[in-house]
Amino acid sequence: MAADFSVVLDELDTTLKSIEAVLDVDKLRQEVAELEQQAAAPDLWNDVEAAQALTSKLSYLQGDLRRVEELRSRLDDVGLLHEMAAEEDDAATTAEAERELESIRSAIDELEVRTLLSGEYDAREALVTIRSEAGGVDAADFAEMLMRMYLRWAERRKYPTEVYDVSYAEEAGIKSATFAVKAPYAYGTLSVEQGTHRLVRISPFDNQGRRQTSFAGVEVLPVVEQTDHVDIPENEIRVDVFRSSGPGGQSVNTTDSAVRMTHIPTGIVVSCQNEKSQIQNRAAALRVLQARLLVVRQAEQRAEMDALKGEGGSSWGNQMRSYVLHPYQMVKDLRTETESGNPSNVLDGDIDTFIEAGIRWRKQQEAVAAG
Repeated sequence: MAADFSVVLDELDTTLKSIEAVLDVDKLRQEVAELEQQAAAPDLWNDVEAAQALTSKLSYLQGDLRRVEELRSRLDDVGLLHEMAAEEDDAATTAEAERELESIRSAIDELEVRTLLSGEYDAREALVTIRSEAGGVDAADFAEMLMRMYLRWAERRKYPTEVYDVSYAEEAGIKSATFAVKAPYAYGTLSVEQGTHRLVRISPFDNQGRRQTSFAGVEVLPVVEQTDHVDIPENEIRVDVFRSSGPGGQSVNTTDSAVRMTHIPTGIVVSCQNEKSQIQNRAAALRVLQARLLVVRQAEQRAEMDALKGEGGSSWGNQMRSYVLHPYQMVKDLRTETESGNPSNVLDGDIDTFIEAGIRWRKQQEAVAAG
């Protein structure tokens, strides 16, 4: 076992060195120090939005730095612990070292996934939109289940979220919802969740208790920054205001504060009714519209590149995950073959295994396409 232990230790040391090189630990330390200095400025919270962005980025980078430094320390310590146990022929300590090595392997695998997020917009915050698709009231209910799943996932990771708009269905669930996940790399992480999700269950809305298949779509966009230059002329936007409403059409606002914004050239429509003020809702709707137009521009550029390469474009497939609650319990990713026999845990936000597998799968697809 000692030989196996040494082999695994060497493999993990090599992987961690690769992670340290990709993260550029010295540069990371310098960036954390600079952000800490900025965060200590007495006028920091004069601009609340900028302050939140800075402190969120600082917290994330501090987490990255702490994780890589702790892993390096643990890896060094576990090697010494195993050597001491072997010298003293201490079976209990040997077993402890082996358990610790397995724990370190799991933590290094997780950190390695973070280094795979190297796309142009991967470091951005995310805008997530969920829509009910085929399946009537079951689909609307499923869309609401998915919204809760992602919000619980963010909550587990202590990522701030902000719900911009929810359009409730008449009987149950939601027609659509848009929310932001305000953490660095949220877009790169969640973008692998984009596509059509499928639910199979005994419908709670069918008085004959029949099995129902329903669908919901997930769209993930990067939050637009000033450097993106997504300028929209005012004459290309139509703005309608209306009263926001809650479940079942119940009025939650007595003024016309909700905003629906239409981009006339593309027909893209976004709405926001979360804020009390029409001005705040207009600003939030504009952010969502800019994000949608940024993605349209990306798609056009990709199509041009594919045309130049003589390809018909690449598609990773639209339907990406099945949640089966009857006749058996199983969540399965159709791209990566990742499975879970505990749908209730998954729908409660335990989706890291699926996300990590998706990120690795996407990297492989990109390598194949490039190679």
